[in-house]
Amino acid sequence: MSDPLAGPPAVAKAPRTSAAIVIVTVAVIVGLSLWYLVQPQPLLVQGEADATRIDIAARVDGRVAERPVDRGSDVAAGAMLVRIDNPQLLTKLAEAEAAEAVAQADLKRILVGTRAEVVAQRKAALAAAQADATLAQQTFDRTKQLTARDFAPVQKLDENTRSLDVAQRGVEQATSAYNEAVAGYTPEERGVARAAVAKAQASVGTLQAQVDELVVKAPSTAQVYQVGSEVGEYISPGVPLLSLVDLGDVWLRFDLREDLVKGLKIGDRFTVKVPALGDRMVGVAVRTIATRGEYAGWRATRATGDFDLRTFEVRAYPVEKIPELRPGMSAYAAWADGAR
Repeated sequence: MSDPLAGPPAVAKAPRTSAAIVIVTVAVIVGLSLWYLVQPQPLLVQGEADATRIDIAARVDGRVAERPVDRGSDVAAGAMLVRIDNPQLLTKLAEAEAAEAVAQADLKRILVGTRAEVVAQRKAALAAAQADATLAQQTFDRTKQLTARDFAPVQKLDENTRSLDVAQRGVEQATSAYNEAVAGYTPEERGVARAAVAKAQASVGTLQAQVDELVVKAPSTAQVYQVGSEVGEYISPGVPLLSLVDLGDVWLRFDLREDLVKGLKIGDRFTVKVPALGDRMVGVAVRTIATRGEYAGWRATRATGDFDLRTFEVRAYPVEKIPELRPGMSAYAAWADGAR
């Protein structure tokens, strides 16, 4: 025969067991929550892919005659980017080249020396002057004898004296001209001629360098990033024509407060996630840690503002080359207490 008092105690144990399970579960949840809250949470920092950028500017004025590239075009080193049209500059170059040719011809003439025909002409002029001097000397001697015997007036003697003096001066002048023709040009004249040639060559070189700048070429293999000039547009020296980016030199740039870069050093490696590449994890190595501008990214550490934190630029390069990585792509890295 069953005991009617055995049922109720069994029913009372079930609620107590359920309550204990609930209490334990709540305690575990609270404990895990507290443990999770006290654990240091990693800081997610965002960076951006960047690359070496080359701004191409004009060095001469003129109109854009040709631009065979467009934004996104891949160019090789030495490829033509822009051709500038400047007819006035080409005319100046032709004028300078003509002046150089004249200077070269004049130098050659001076180095060759006096022509043989000129030497012969000066020699004949000297002989004529010597003959005139001989005749003037003979006339003077006869007149002097006649004047001494009172057969000729003194005035006649004076005239012959003057004629003899003029004839002797003529001989001296003809002698100098003949000697000059025989000796040729002086070293000083040769130096002046050479200097004129050098000046003309310098003018040609200057203008030629400007003409060469009419064709703007790519300094290295790169990709056209921006275009700042159109065909037919007039440009001046210093005006940007286009910008290039070197996709072979891509890095990730992070701007971090100085309290986040403590312990970070050149050569450290960490992993970043690139959303544009399907959240691909990329290993990078730090190569540059440099402070930003004087007023870039400062943050007061206390309400009084006594201390400020500077912003540092951290450049991290992919450990392995990633051809798909392009400037402007975002990258994320977990940063906890300054440690990667």
